[in-house]
Amino acid sequence: MHTAIWFTGLAGFLVLLSLLSSVLFPFVAGIAVAYFLDPVADRLEKWGVSRTLATVLILATFFVTAVALAIFLFPLLQGQVVGLFTRLPDLIETLRLQAEPLLKQMWADLPPDTLEQLRDTAGSFTSEAVQWVLGLLAGLWREGLALFQLLSLVLITPVVAFYLLRDWDLIVARLDDLLPRESAPTIRVQVAEIDRTIAGFVRGQASVCLVLAGFYGVCLTLVGLQSGLLVGIGAGLISFIPYVGALAGIAAAMGIALVQFSEWTPSVLVAAIFLVGHAAESYVLTPKLVGGRVGLQPIWIIFALLAGGALFGFTGILLAVPAAAVIGVMVRFAVERYLRSRFYRGEEPLRTAPADKDGR
Repeated sequence: MHTAIWFTGLAGFLVLLSLLSSVLFPFVAGIAVAYFLDPVADRLEKWGVSRTLATVLILATFFVTAVALAIFLFPLLQGQVVGLFTRLPDLIETLRLQAEPLLKQMWADLPPDTLEQLRDTAGSFTSEAVQWVLGLLAGLWREGLALFQLLSLVLITPVVAFYLLRDWDLIVARLDDLLPRESAPTIRVQVAEIDRTIAGFVRGQASVCLVLAGFYGVCLTLVGLQSGLLVGIGAGLISFIPYVGALAGIAAAMGIALVQFSEWTPSVLVAAIFLVGHAAESYVLTPKLVGGRVGLQPIWIIFALLAGGALFGFTGILLAVPAAAVIGVMVRFAVERYLRSRFYRGEEPLRTAPADKDGR
């Protein structure tokens, strides 16, 4: 009976999320901001600052910093975006000319039947890829970049973040009071594990992305790469998708470098920047800021982001990592219960000590 109630509630939540996904984005963003900044508010409270004043100070600093960065970076990035699209035809043509001898040699070594199959496959794949990219861009525009969405993001997100951050501890305490008493200790343990996973990944990974965005943008600009700031910031910000940030960044930067520079030294420096950044991410930033026990595998994160975007648009992308954390914790909990069950062991199930109120 309890299981049926939980599954019914989950199904209702998913249906509601699907129906309201187009208007939920600013609310989900506000929840994310409040969750991200709650530890700062707790620390200020320990120093004797009231919760309301702490919320005002934190959000004012956060949004003023975000607006200042946007005002500072927008003119630079706008010019680099325009310049990149202006140079894009020349970039593609130069890369084609450089690759043409290699392709001709490869075609010469292949039998005619294989060549025909490759042409047909390439044509079909290119058409489908273009349609997919156009559909993705159109979906992102409808879901995240439409005028109404932008206005709601600017106007609603700060309000939602303020009230949630101010009342975060009260909301958590109220939800804890609503838990079924018999299952409350177990639920607290799982929620604490979910919070640890999300906090370790989201807060830590956000810090990693910001550090990498700054490192790539500054270093590529110092090397003299055209649109280096744009490529570097973009590569850093999408580094939360495992391997995608470094691979996309080095591919774009090397393509521009090979066209821009006549010597090999700048191109080698560009490649070295991404190799150093990836090494720092893997061996320094991620272990220090994220930790190795968040329980989220790279393939699972990539799948969650793609599935969330396909099902619920931009809102689904924001909810993908928390949903992946919840599912991962629930699966591990189910496996643990299964391994302790009579069905698996063929004997009396093992009993575990009940958790205390704090989830320990």
